[in-house]
Amino acid sequence: MRQELHPLTGQYRLNDHTTIDAAHLDSDIDAILDSAKRMFIATSVDGNSSGASVFFARDGVDLLFFTFNPSRKAEQIRTNPRVQVAIWPADQSGIRGLQIEGNCELIKDTDARQRAREAILQVTTAFKDYMDDEFLTRNNVVGYYRIKPITVKLVDFHSSTQFQWREFPENRVSAWRELVNAVGSRTLLWLRALRAPFFTATLIPVLLGALIAYGDQRTAGITADWDWSRFWLVVIGALCAHAGTNLANDFGDHLSRNDEWNKVPSPFNGGSRVIQAGLLAPWKIALAAVLCLVAVIAIGLRLNTTIGGSPLAPTPLLGVGLLGCLLGAAYTLGPYRLSYRGWGELAIALGFGPVMVLGAHYVMTAGVFPTWQWMAPLLASLPIALLVTMIVWINEFQDVPADRKAGKQTWLVRTAYTADGSIHYERPLRIYQHLGVASLVLILLLAFLGFAAPSLGTPFALLALPGLLLGVYAMRTTRRWLPKWNAPDADRQRLPYELLAANAATIGMHFVTGILLIAAYGVHALTQG
Repeated sequence: MRQELHPLTGQYRLNDHTTIDAAHLDSDIDAILDSAKRMFIATSVDGNSSGASVFFARDGVDLLFFTFNPSRKAEQIRTNPRVQVAIWPADQSGIRGLQIEGNCELIKDTDARQRAREAILQVTTAFKDYMDDEFLTRNNVVGYYRIKPITVKLVDFHSSTQFQWREFPENRVSAWRELVNAVGSRTLLWLRALRAPFFTATLIPVLLGALIAYGDQRTAGITADWDWSRFWLVVIGALCAHAGTNLANDFGDHLSRNDEWNKVPSPFNGGSRVIQAGLLAPWKIALAAVLCLVAVIAIGLRLNTTIGGSPLAPTPLLGVGLLGCLLGAAYTLGPYRLSYRGWGELAIALGFGPVMVLGAHYVMTAGVFPTWQWMAPLLASLPIALLVTMIVWINEFQDVPADRKAGKQTWLVRTAYTADGSIHYERPLRIYQHLGVASLVLILLLAFLGFAAPSLGTPFALLALPGLLLGVYAMRTTRRWLPKWNAPDADRQRLPYELLAANAATIGMHFVTGILLIAAYGVHALTQG
């Protein structure tokens, strides 16, 4: 039963032609809101519903509440701001209360946040310690939210009119705006599921292999044979392989409960969290992983047909492509899950190093040269392989407890846990440092070969050395962090987040060093021919 407010009488007219005084209805709504401190809020995304009981404060007709930004309800609100709220005062035996539909938003303005904080503290001080926590505030864990009601339904079985509605048309969002918001949020959601910001780990080796291939063609004076259609198919295929691996990883770690047990997730560890946050159904992640793998196979077979004359022609691409697909699918899925048996780090090093560099180089040179000159791209791929291994290695620091609980025997788990069950990161840190030193040595080797055997390296590889300075920063950050972890009174819930700077610096080192190495081979190519 809906009602309309008559502009002259100030009364709500119901569809059975009875009328209700607007002021009386608003007074009844206010009475319930003022007599209650808690509300039940329901959120939903992609068929995954969530509910929570929270304290609330009033700001006019708006409702304010506090929650943690990484919580499931907050994650769902960011994707779908439409919420449902139920408020039932304890003394009404559940037969008089409010049902509210509205839009919820995170309060971002500093002054508005402070006002919301003060209003909520007037209702409850239960969360004051969290609100005042500098660490939580600095890391954007603390959040204040506002619900703008669209419809307030008064349910009152004590009244002859048991259901009454109060509309707030000014809070409605136009259908066009809802469409734009839905498309935008859905796009961002899938980019998050794919972990698109980490696609640089694919683009770097693919571009490196392709540029070395271009340099080989330029040296031979046959750059006219460069095939851009092959290049773009390689890029798209490699990105699909990376996306499929990420999706399969999320689904596999969900099945093992690994990501559910991870209590210290971050943008660098713990997966995309779209399953755990109730943003996408697990079967959709699995289906998307399969579709990505199918796309990789289709692109690979098309390239193999172009190169070898038939989809299953026995070319190196068929072997490299099969190895890449197996590494991606078996990383966390199947009867022999590589990452759960200590082969995950090696699989990533191979997949995002030699497999992609050699694959790109072969595709761009197949049919151009009588034999495949694979040694130079293989050598160039080795520092990239070690740098991407360093990313995985430092990111696994935060995952160690959850990995061990899920039976995921990564090398971090093997080297960090001691006989008494405690976690010590001295050995993992030394290995991390050794990987960095080995990357430096390999880049210097490429430069040396550029002088001694120009067909195997480039003297311009020295241009990539500044990128390794980010690794120095990451190592220093980790060394300063280690005594804090070993302290008897260490806060093991917060300390993992203090490593985020090292995580980010390691990713930056891979990206910057990779770009500079690509530039080095680019300069090398331009000086040939």
